[in-house]
Amino acid sequence: MIASQTSGFASFRARGRAPAWSTLILLWMFAPVSLGQDSEGLYSACAACHGADGSGNAALGAPALAGQLDVYLERQLHLFRKGLRGSGDNDSYGAQMQPFAQQLADDATVKALARYLADMPNTTVATAPDGADPRRGANLYNGNCGACHGAGGSGNAAMKAPRLTGIDSEYLARQFINFRDGLRGSDPSDRLGRQMAMMARTLPDEQALYDILAYLAGHEAPAP
Repeated sequence: MIASQTSGFASFRARGRAPAWSTLILLWMFAPVSLGQDSEGLYSACAACHGADGSGNAALGAPALAGQLDVYLERQLHLFRKGLRGSGDNDSYGAQMQPFAQQLADDATVKALARYLADMPNTTVATAPDGADPRRGANLYNGNCGACHGAGGSGNAAMKAPRLTGIDSEYLARQFINFRDGLRGSDPSDRLGRQMAMMARTLPDEQALYDILAYLAGHEAPAP
């Protein structure tokens, strides 16, 4: 079984629950944003956690967003807005995203923000877990993940499967565990999430996850 904590990341800082950003959330809740703002303005509140360049912040558990597929980003924002992501008792990081996503005024604003992020230059911030085997990870990835997430983790817009390269490995491990443990992909209306939850339960052991992450960490994020 894959452990419920990302124990394969001995070189990373030990982190517990998500940091409290209550002040930022309160400010954001009273300032709904709409398509009337320019793209940089739409992203300004996101930058506090995800970085001005969209490269993310591992200390805050905030993933890189720059260059991610817009169809994936748009879908995730809608899931946060509807409470289909970030509502689990043990998903404190996801819970902090909900109020931000819910203040996006409408679908057009969500689409504009997703497009802005997709057009940002990619950054590569992935670090391989300790003691992982990227060669074994390549075989595991190609046999279990590549059909949806693309060659080398480049993503697949047609399947709304995100790019996995260039993303902080501990974030990816946490999301994988969230899928496996039912914090993501458990709602009947989240068809794609349910597919990922099913796949997350097929890896044979914890080491398999870390080997896949090591393989992905060896690839730079592709140009958008």
